[in-house]
Amino acid sequence: MPSLAERLAVPPVTTVFERMSALARETGAINLGQGFPDLPDPPELIAAAQRALAQRSNQYPPMRGLPDLRRAVAGWYAQHQGLALDEGNVVITSGATEALAAALLALVRPGDEVVLVQPCYDAYQPLIERAGGTVRFVNLAPPLWTLDPAALTAAIGPNTRGIVLNTPNNPVGTVLDRAALEAVGALSRDHDLWLVCDEVWEGMILDGNAHLSALAIPALADRTVKIGSAGKIFSLTGWKVGWAVAAPPLVAAVAARHQFLTFTTAPALQWAVAEGLTLPPEWHAAHRARYIQARDAFVAALTLAGFHVLPAAGTWFVTIDLAASALPPDDQAVALRLVHEAGVAAIPVSAFYAERPERGFLRLCFAKDDDTLALAADRLAAFRRQA
Repeated sequence: MPSLAERLAVPPVTTVFERMSALARETGAINLGQGFPDLPDPPELIAAAQRALAQRSNQYPPMRGLPDLRRAVAGWYAQHQGLALDEGNVVITSGATEALAAALLALVRPGDEVVLVQPCYDAYQPLIERAGGTVRFVNLAPPLWTLDPAALTAAIGPNTRGIVLNTPNNPVGTVLDRAALEAVGALSRDHDLWLVCDEVWEGMILDGNAHLSALAIPALADRTVKIGSAGKIFSLTGWKVGWAVAAPPLVAAVAARHQFLTFTTAPALQWAVAEGLTLPPEWHAAHRARYIQARDAFVAALTLAGFHVLPAAGTWFVTIDLAASALPPDDQAVALRLVHEAGVAAIPVSAFYAERPERGFLRLCFAKDDDTLALAADRLAAFRRQA
């Protein structure tokens, strides 16, 4: 048995987001690496939270979440995605990452294999491994970041029990279409697999299309845990209000793990999110419009400067193809140069891979005010002229 000292000797993990943000602070660079907005907070949500703090209970809410919020989540999905749900399909968590943790702890058993699709959020793999599982990886195919059903099929082995997907995808902003999700559904049915579908960016699809949830695919409806985030829908990332949505047997298993993680979430924030989810579709369209305007202006400036920006349907990020922009196709090296030489922090897309990374792409966050984006674009243009 290893000693306590040996067990504690594992090197601490510092994420690329922490490293790049620290470099931005040290150098005074514009931080387009970390994915949070600096646009004004929605006043409707702030006022709702203030009223809840002053007028409602601040004691423990129910473990599965306030009934008001669980009903509001189900209602929002009915209105915006056509999903037939009720509060029994929903458990509220302290952020989407906690929902992911509860779901994976509920579904993964020691020795299970889980398929992950890269590039992907860096929490998936350690959560699966903490539950005793192992990971098989499938890569999206750049530059359009498509999912090859044949590659997904090839990754499924005798010990595979589940798949984790992310749509819209962070970092590259692409979405899985109906054909891709139906292919996943057929595989899941044929191999009796569960699916955890991270859909936290569902409220930030910026190309005018409606979000297609994995829960809308008949073959996936009873075997999928859908992950959602109020922080992404309302641009309030620090509130850490998320949820898992699934068929009752699955959501009960997630709730059983959630009760021993955070147990519950701040009630004032839950009531505020419940109010926010009843805002009309026009409010959400206007909220997204701020990001559409920011993205379009930033992409136009980058394109004028000679950068090749890849198409993306959603999220707060755009991706630069370095080779197509006549820059060295080493994203980590270019990201470091940008911080020190251009005064702009970006995230190398290779950081979202555990193996076989694509190294020729950089992610930039456009959820910033106009002046910040304009200055960042000027600095990036100057860097490219001198590179």
